[in-house]
Amino acid sequence: MFALVLIGLLVRYSVALKPNVLMVMIDDLRPALGLYGDPDAYSPNIDKLATKSFVFTNVFAQQALCAPSRNSLLTSRRPDSLHLYDFYSYWRDSVGNFTTLPQLFKDHGYYTHSIGKIFHPGISSNYTDDSPYSWSDKPFHPQTEKYKEAKVCVTSDGTFARNVICPVIVDAQPGGTLPDLESLAAAKKFLKSYKGEKPYFLAVGFHKPHLPLKFPVEYLDYHQGEVELPVNRWRPPLLPTVAWNPWLDVKNRDDIKKLNISFPFGGMPDNVTKEIIRNYNAATSYIDSLVGSLLDEVDSNNTIIVLTSDHGWSRGEHGEFSKFSNFDVATRVPLIVHVPGLSNAEIRITQLVELVDLFPTLVDLTQVAPALEVCTKNGSNSILCTEGQSLVPIMVANARNQLNKAGGKRAVFSQYPRPGAFPSVTPDSDRPRLEDINIMGYSIRTTRYRYTEWIKFNHTTFMPDWSKVYGKELYDHLIDPLENMNLVTRSELSYVIDSMHKQLILGWRFA
Repeated sequence: MFALVLIGLLVRYSVALKPNVLMVMIDDLRPALGLYGDPDAYSPNIDKLATKSFVFTNVFAQQALCAPSRNSLLTSRRPDSLHLYDFYSYWRDSVGNFTTLPQLFKDHGYYTHSIGKIFHPGISSNYTDDSPYSWSDKPFHPQTEKYKEAKVCVTSDGTFARNVICPVIVDAQPGGTLPDLESLAAAKKFLKSYKGEKPYFLAVGFHKPHLPLKFPVEYLDYHQGEVELPVNRWRPPLLPTVAWNPWLDVKNRDDIKKLNISFPFGGMPDNVTKEIIRNYNAATSYIDSLVGSLLDEVDSNNTIIVLTSDHGWSRGEHGEFSKFSNFDVATRVPLIVHVPGLSNAEIRITQLVELVDLFPTLVDLTQVAPALEVCTKNGSNSILCTEGQSLVPIMVANARNQLNKAGGKRAVFSQYPRPGAFPSVTPDSDRPRLEDINIMGYSIRTTRYRYTEWIKFNHTTFMPDWSKVYGKELYDHLIDPLENMNLVTRSELSYVIDSMHKQLILGWRFA
């Protein structure tokens, strides 16, 4: 019945069935864009896309780490179902032969092509970007990707280093270009030359603003003003030690190593924080220009366009940098969806959304296959089901200005693993391998609260032990949107804590 109603709605709004699909993935991009109200952003091209799109303002990743988040989005399965919390397993071998988003489109009449970073490279996508299952031809990776961690950042004394901050002169780089420039060229070549009878599903993944912050130096011209520091740039006094992200990836870069910041709780100097923010913004402006050039080649009248990220990135909030946590700044991402015929103006959607929702949404928008059934249990052996919810009913209700019918989720869920209750270098607290994971931080976010429990976790059976708790966090977004005040010790809020605890254990199926 839902499928018939949905088809009727899409036809009424002139949404073409079997449209092309362009999915743009931007690595480590928090909602630091003009359209999300960031005063220091310069993102005219993405902002322009938003003027004819659905703009989702409360979207969350399932884990603030590249491989788990990307595999979760692309299979519509959560990390606990994929058994992937690091970079080192492939779900088809270790859990089940789950169908991916591009695979479903490929199997139902689409030509699918991957450019740049879509799946995380390495064993987590079988060293092939999940080919040949997901893609109609060989995925494209830039030649200069091999230099992504090379010492190519020019220092003040004229030497080269592996830095966090790394504006460059493109012609002087190895190969005379940068990976994202190569990906853009490959994507434009595909769009100009593709004459196939099938509609296409094109996925384009840009690397920046992922570390290192390496981008053409001229993009700093857009960010010469004074940088505003985070008001909450200190470790919250009631933050459990297990929750702390000691940002080892940042500290291990040459320019930050020189600062001799003490481990694990030493703070970043304000002047360096400002420059990291400035250069993150410049790297984002660089990607924005590439997105604009890419969109110039796309016929938006018959193409669904999706732009999102794998997770956010802390820029000094809570005294932390990078991702590796359950805070909003690490888990919240932008999501922009242009649907020809349905989004002819900017339509803001404030309902809670998760990245696992994107798969069933695109299935429903294109009617490429019947609506996905909800997976019956974690790790369901069904090769095709979803652990998300289609956003189409919300989108249609908002497009028709019938917000009372929009519905949506009461809560969304994220998680992050730790090797122990105190930050460590070995094992790496930020990126522990599966065999080192002993604690899992499960987090639930409602419109008002974020509640997190750090509990014992068995990395062999993949089972949590809710009776062994290493730390708890409760943040009230009504009075504390920056998540600075951990209220978990407030006895007058015991009823809230008890309710959130029960919802967290029940999980996403009951949200």
